[in-house]
Amino acid sequence: MKIGLACDHAGFEYKEKLKELLSSKGNEISDFGCDSLESVDYPDFANALAEAIQNGKVKRGVLVCGSGIGISIAANRYSEVRAALVRDVLGAKLSRQHNDANVIAFGGQAISEDAALECLNIFLTTPFEGGRHARRVDKLNIVS
Repeated sequence: MKIGLACDHAGFEYKEKLKELLSSKGNEISDFGCDSLESVDYPDFANALAEAIQNGKVKRGVLVCGSGIGISIAANRYSEVRAALVRDVLGAKLSRQHNDANVIAFGGQAISEDAALECLNIFLTTPFEGGRHARRVDKLNIVS
């Protein structure tokens, strides 16, 4: 699967570990930064990943910042992105089953590494259920 990753400085170390796991499973990875612990602005990196989703360059995305909140808000400004801030396996599963989320966001300071790895695996392997949920997801694409 083509997967994009992006983070700010607070999510850098997490992103690197998640990237290693995804690569080891044979996924094609696009890394949109950041590339160090030096302070950066999360919208720059969320935007790069969101544009790649919008342009079809990657199918799924992973975002990480300190809380996961800011970077997910930035990505969700794009109509083709459905970024879910996830802190547990139920959230990872339901974000795919019910919301057809295509981006998972983590707060590096809010979730353990082991939990993030488990959530990521669930997120990538859980299909969208469609049905009544498809009608609701379609309504997310209405732009005012």
